Formats: sequence, C-alpha cells, structure tokens
Amino acid sequence: MSRKITIIGAGQVGSTVAFALTVKQLASEIVIIDIIKDKAMGEAMDIRQGTPFIGPVYVHDGDYEDAKGSDVVIFTSGVGRKPGQSRLDLTQTNVDIAKSVIPQIAKACPNALYVIVANPVDILTYQFIKTSGIPANHIFGTGTMLDTARFRARIAETYKVCQTNVHGYVFGEHGDSSFVPWSIANIGSIPVDYYANSFTGKEKLPTFDKNDVEDYIRKSGGIIIAAKKCTNYGIGITTATLVEALNYSTDSVLTISSLLDGEYDIKDVCLSIPTIVGINGIKGHIATPLTDDEVKSLRHSADCLKDVIKQIKF
Repeated sequence: MSRKITIIGAGQVGSTVAFALTVKQLASEIVIIDIIKDKAMGEAMDIRQGTPFIGPVYVHDGDYEDAKGSDVVIFTSGVGRKPGQSRLDLTQTNVDIAKSVIPQIAKACPNALYVIVANPVDILTYQFIKTSGIPANHIFGTGTMLDTARFRARIAETYKVCQTNVHGYVFGEHGDSSFVPWSIANIGSIPVDYYANSFTGKEKLPTFDKNDVEDYIRKSGGIIIAAKKCTNYGIGITTATLVEALNYSTDSVLTISSLLDGEYDIKDVCLSIPTIVGINGIKGHIATPLTDDEVKSLRHSADCLKDVIKQIKF
C-alpha cells in the first residue's frame, strides 16, 4: 500500500505506534520525527531491521521537510503522565509542545489527515483545529477508542465471550468525565442488562456493577502507569486501527475525538461520540439516541473540557 505516514514523537507511544503500523503494513513509508534525533533514529532503525520478516515498509527518522507528502500525520509528542497524575494535569505543558510543532508540520503537510494521540487528547485536538489552518474534518484524536476497547474487554472477560461479540461505546472526554451509554450496549444484539437472564445453558452467568465497570475503564491507564510507568501497547494498536480505517473508501464508525457543532446542543469542543470516518477524513457524526441522563452526562463532559479550555493559552 503506497501510503506515507509521519509520526511526531519517538517516545514509548510513538515508537509503539510505528511498530504497530509496520506489522499491520499500513504504510509503505513511515517517518519518525523527534526533538531527540538519536532516539528517532534508533527506534526507526530497530523497527526497520525487522521488516524483512514483514514486508516492504521503509521506516526512517527525519525532520519536517521529510514529512512532505504524508497522507497521515500522527502527533504523539508530549510529556507522559506520572503515577497519580490526571491527563488534564498535563494540559498546558503539552499544549506548549504542540504550539511549537503545529506551524512546522502544517506547512509541510497541509493536505494530510491528522491523528492526535498525545494527552489530553481532546484539548490538543481542539488546539490543532483552532490554530493549524487545517480543515476540521481532517483533524481528530484517538478519543475514547481505547476506553471503548477497555469496556468491551471488561464485559467480554465477565461473560467469557469473544470481544467482537460485545458492542457498545464510551462517550465524552478521554478522561474522568467519560461514561458508558448503557442503553445502547449489547452482547450479540442482546442488551447487556438482559444477557445473563437470556442465557439458557446450565451455567449461571455472573452479574456486574456498572459503576465498577466504568471505574475500571477510567482507572485502567493509571493502574498501568503505576505498574510500568507508561501505557503504549493498547494505544499503539488503537492508533493503528484508526489509521487502517483511513485507508479505505468504505467508512467506519469510531468514537474519535472531533469538533462537535450542535450535536446534543454541544458546540465548540472536541470529545467522542460515534463518528463516520474514512479515507477523506470525517464525514459526520451519529447523534445516537440516548436517554436523558446519558445526554446530561455527555453535556457534563463537554462542560468539563470547556472549563479547561478557558484556562489554557493556545
């Protein structure tokens, strides 16, 4: 596949994204840019030396000139979360890092699709849209895709079913105000609330506490960071999955972070609801039927992000 992808940031996340893209053969050329040039060179070289067992993917380090002609730009630069720190605690620091990058990459790649991965992803996605000059439908963050994967994995573990049979999403901020719209969650088309009672086998299926599940989703990142000082594999495969969706003319429905413009009466903030995305970027959002309480939760999440935006200097 003749696609060129540039990754900005060669840290744990950026290098894992590069590795996942290479293994899935989602590009013919991958450029890794980092302020620490030796780090970018080493990560690129390490991945490139494994490509004889994968396929003809040219992975190399470079600068913004080398990014020209990229179909997709992935932004992972920033300071990672420390144990006990929230994603929003990082905000001004990572906004300032993005501020130094945006003019250079926007000049080099004005026609690319931009995938924002660094945290706080909703704030940085908003920053890119407001300051880069790139069309808003070409800029989106990984949003709650990873949260959604964590939700599906948790439900699948509870009922010992294949993760692909669990359908549902996490909406809102990629952070503490995210929530699960349980009214649309199902296992094999059976609403989650009714699944255990619908089972006719001899085994008694377990029940679960919805609050515990949502708490698990929100705290997973912090648990992993406390244990290994970073999260990289889950977000690496999440980002590769999003990039894969950008390779096809058939659109996908994903909970990516993007600019809302009136959905649920929410405007001028980036957060995650099901969104139609494909080779030309965002086609539109899906205003999923939600309960009144779920709409309140989504608006609360938007308000939390807007409160942060008011305090940030872009």
